[in-house]
Amino acid sequence: MPAFSDPSVNSTGQAVRVERHLGSAGIAVIVIDNPPVNAGSHAVRAGLIAAIDAISADPQIIGAVLVGAGSTFVSGSDIKEFSLPLMDPQMPAVIAALEASPKPIVAAIHGAALGGGYELALGCDARVVAPDAILGLPEVTLGMIPGAGGTVRLPRIADPAVALDLIVSGRRIVAKKALELGMVNQVADGDIRDAAAALAAELAATTGKQRIRDLRVRERDAGAYRKVVEAATRGGKGRPQVLEAIAAVDRALVLPFDAALAAERSVFQTLRQGEEAAALRHIFFAERLAGKVEAGNASAMPAKVAVIGAGLMGSGIASSFLGAGFDVHMLDTSEEAVERGRKSIAAIEDQAVGSGRIAASERERRRDRLSTAADWSRIGDADLVVEAAFEDLDVKKDIFRRLATEAAPHGILATNTSYLDVDALAAESNRPQDVVGLHFFSPAHIMRLVEIVRGAKTAPDVLATAVRIARKLGKIPVISGVSEGFIANRIFMAYRQQCEYLLEDGVLPEEIDAALTAFGFAMGPFATWDMAGLDIAWRTRRRLAATRDPQERYVPLLDQLCEAGRLGRKSGTGWYRYEAGSLRGQPDPVVGELIEDHRKANGITGRAIEPEEIVGRALGAIVNEAALVLDEGVAERASDIDLVLVHGYGFPKYRGGPLFWAGRQPGAKIAAILDMVASACGARFRRGPVERVIKSAGA
Repeated sequence: MPAFSDPSVNSTGQAVRVERHLGSAGIAVIVIDNPPVNAGSHAVRAGLIAAIDAISADPQIIGAVLVGAGSTFVSGSDIKEFSLPLMDPQMPAVIAALEASPKPIVAAIHGAALGGGYELALGCDARVVAPDAILGLPEVTLGMIPGAGGTVRLPRIADPAVALDLIVSGRRIVAKKALELGMVNQVADGDIRDAAAALAAELAATTGKQRIRDLRVRERDAGAYRKVVEAATRGGKGRPQVLEAIAAVDRALVLPFDAALAAERSVFQTLRQGEEAAALRHIFFAERLAGKVEAGNASAMPAKVAVIGAGLMGSGIASSFLGAGFDVHMLDTSEEAVERGRKSIAAIEDQAVGSGRIAASERERRRDRLSTAADWSRIGDADLVVEAAFEDLDVKKDIFRRLATEAAPHGILATNTSYLDVDALAAESNRPQDVVGLHFFSPAHIMRLVEIVRGAKTAPDVLATAVRIARKLGKIPVISGVSEGFIANRIFMAYRQQCEYLLEDGVLPEEIDAALTAFGFAMGPFATWDMAGLDIAWRTRRRLAATRDPQERYVPLLDQLCEAGRLGRKSGTGWYRYEAGSLRGQPDPVVGELIEDHRKANGITGRAIEPEEIVGRALGAIVNEAALVLDEGVAERASDIDLVLVHGYGFPKYRGGPLFWAGRQPGAKIAAILDMVASACGARFRRGPVERVIKSAGA
């Protein structure tokens, strides 16, 4: 048996150790110590088997506590292992050992018990949680289902409809709610180990083992259960892991325990090795790698933030900072504009209260942290200034010239521009080392992506602090170099261009949108552009008109829409027509006539284009431009580009992003779609090093 040790010392380097509990005679403490998040790796699993066996054989031990060292219990299984054959012992064997031990073992949960971590806790005889604990079974978000008994054990302690909802949604549950739902036995008032040890001693003296496997499935409310199934089927959009999760819980309600357990494990193993799970693991690791900087230490986290611009974007940015606990001062050029901004923020907060995401008291705290003005009187108080003004280079230059004299000397100066030259703005500030791009995506309070744009002279500590700020906001930071449109909009422009060529060649916006949503995009490109506002791209096109290569194929349809006042959803018409109060556009015959008139005027005979070609050309344009962006050093890594397209423009997450997707396709297929793109673009097409980029990305 591992020797008992002082709980304050861990000199063995073992992933699992056993300690004595000083306050409860005969109670051992099994400590999982696998930093940083105690993932259930092979070393942890093997260590747990050894510890459980030793405790079971020791006559002096009457019960045990299972706890995680550091700041968390067990955050989940070691996802890196999922791409490889799993080594024995696997997690079901560990849980079987917990159940087979003759002595009660109580899980003491602080921090996170997610996925395999919560399944491990379900294998114990009871679960005690700290007030700040979070629990859940998020495997569906990684393309799998729980594989160590989660679908079988949870419906035995929680209402089956609740259990199914938790499994198909992957939601995380806080301690108090987990107690209400029956997921845990108690929430500890004081020290979590002491509470768990007391419960283990009580079980040893009274009832003994309390295995979930010995319980009957909870009674099911057929109506409530059916509603969860219908919502999951609809919301899951046919994803196999969602359908398999429903089937697994269905089996758990009718099959013998071990039969349901075996079926769950078989499905888990199949899904784990599938393409979708591989893609979702890729995104999982890409999110954790994003924003890594090799040089520079972050300076102190800003406390006071000034947002210049009270429009929809500025209001969304201000709301994001308020939600993360910052004091925010928002200004604009008039009291009317500032008041509109304040109302926009209030509407965002009211919606959050109405949906239950925040309490009314939190809404009031946020409002107390917001101040507004139509002048620059408080700019000098801000540790961070975020410029979110109209997307016009001269307007933004004027702002940065003024910031040169009015911003705090220690402050960071950020621009939310989505296309413009950050270095040109930085030069106007006379302190370019303090300037960085913070490109939020609309709506800023919802979208998780932020491009951190590194200027030529951005100081390393400013870049590192910008990344840290984005993380505090709950965003995914992706570092970009300076380029027209940075990563996201530069690739998006190539995508837009190819889709416009498709219009000219014979198809309608709704046909292109249908083909790409069938591929898995959250929205079709034309619906997306209507949502963003067509005037943004129109201003960029006008700004670049003087330098556009006259031999470049150019489709003026968007210009004509904007000249007619069709700016997208906000004007009621764009590529589509929008009825009052509706977010879903309807095909508009006016647009069809505009496209047909353009073809006739230019001697173009439209042809029928199959969805396969539509998707191929759109993806080919994205992949080609992505390869150029990476080759030029605008993006730092292929996985960053995948994140940008997934979180910024709705590329299907379950396909892993465009470069990951391309790397999983036959080389002949990629060559063919690139040839189609080259043919559509004409002589001015610049082919990127796609094959080399895909190979280096290791998709």
